[in-house]
Amino acid sequence: MSRSTQESSWHRADVVMIGGGLVGASLAIALSGSGLSMLMIEGVTPDASQQPSFDDRTTALGNGSRKIFETLGVWSMISPHAAPIRRIHVSDAGRFGFARLDCREHDLEAFGYVVTNRQLGAALQARLSELPDLDLRRPAVCTQIEEVDDGLIVHTDTGAPVLAKLVIGADGAKSLVRASAGLPAEVEDYGQTALIAHVQTSRPADGTAYERFTSRGPFAVLPLVGGHYGVVWTLDPAEAERVLALDEQDFLAALQQQFGWRIGRLLRAGKRQTYPLKLSRAPQIVGPRRVLIGNAAQALHPVAGQGFNLGLRDAATLAEVLSAQSQQSVGDAAVLSQALLAYAEARERDRTGITRFTDGLVKVFSREDPLVPALRDLALLLFDLSPQAKQAMSRLSWGFAKEMPRLARGDRLRTGVSGQP
Repeated sequence: MSRSTQESSWHRADVVMIGGGLVGASLAIALSGSGLSMLMIEGVTPDASQQPSFDDRTTALGNGSRKIFETLGVWSMISPHAAPIRRIHVSDAGRFGFARLDCREHDLEAFGYVVTNRQLGAALQARLSELPDLDLRRPAVCTQIEEVDDGLIVHTDTGAPVLAKLVIGADGAKSLVRASAGLPAEVEDYGQTALIAHVQTSRPADGTAYERFTSRGPFAVLPLVGGHYGVVWTLDPAEAERVLALDEQDFLAALQQQFGWRIGRLLRAGKRQTYPLKLSRAPQIVGPRRVLIGNAAQALHPVAGQGFNLGLRDAATLAEVLSAQSQQSVGDAAVLSQALLAYAEARERDRTGITRFTDGLVKVFSREDPLVPALRDLALLLFDLSPQAKQAMSRLSWGFAKEMPRLARGDRLRTGVSGQP
């Protein structure tokens, strides 16, 4: 069969997104109205139990992310389900080191907002369904990406092949898009498992987030809407399986013993889930007509809650770069390559800075070498006494990039069609 005959049955799109989770959905919303046609391919429906982007894990949205969602017009759907973080208490378990932060000392309404992935996903999906320039192929799995002279042919397990000018990998740490471009990923297994649960306590959440570092890994307790807390308990894999198998009362007793009584008596626990913790980072995030965002570019340890915020800045920056292109320029391989390289350069400092920060936290607080625990506790106490250090930390959610994305500044994107903001 000739290619011309085959092409008659193909779908066409300027941009094909592989992966429709939180980051991919945010990018589609940001790109809508740019003049570029979009197709999103997602393996499972939002309400499927195996959809990891819409489960009961919590996401801590920094103020930079809140601003992006405000600019995109979706924050009003998210905010009723988002609990503000007004205070942060950091401690070294069983030792003297601690630090405290209060948003009022930095003229902030909150350091960030905690929302479940399920509620965040529901808000983004509601907006996706309204986009006139987005086609959804779901459930569908990308099986192959084939290079041709004028683009990429994306094959899926359902539906006709798609001829794309650009393929965006928002398909997670095991990205098929990354593999198809021959882009390597550096992976480090922390040998840790995160156990996730929601708990009800005798002392309702008051806007304080707790980050406690133990020899097994970080332990986070985050305020939720309704006065409950979200717990992220880091354990070694065998211990995580043992704790996961406990009945509710034994689990609550183990959690109470580990965390203490700062949030009162633990009364009830919701469904528990576990996730292995690894660092995955792609040194290169662009390839021939391909680009990576979110966990496909870098998947981080959940300590400090920076992973999604970093991925959302990926999406905001890529949307800014692509919106400045016309359909014709996206189709030009040389022009597209320059645009993607500009995206990669714009993201490098932020990606490197946040990755080193989170990886460093995990490692420095897991070391029990002589003098190291005492030195880090002293560092925590000095941090607690330094307004300048706290001010710098309060701006972490804006990232390390030299310039914030337009969406994070509250500015609409310029488009290659109109050339107007």
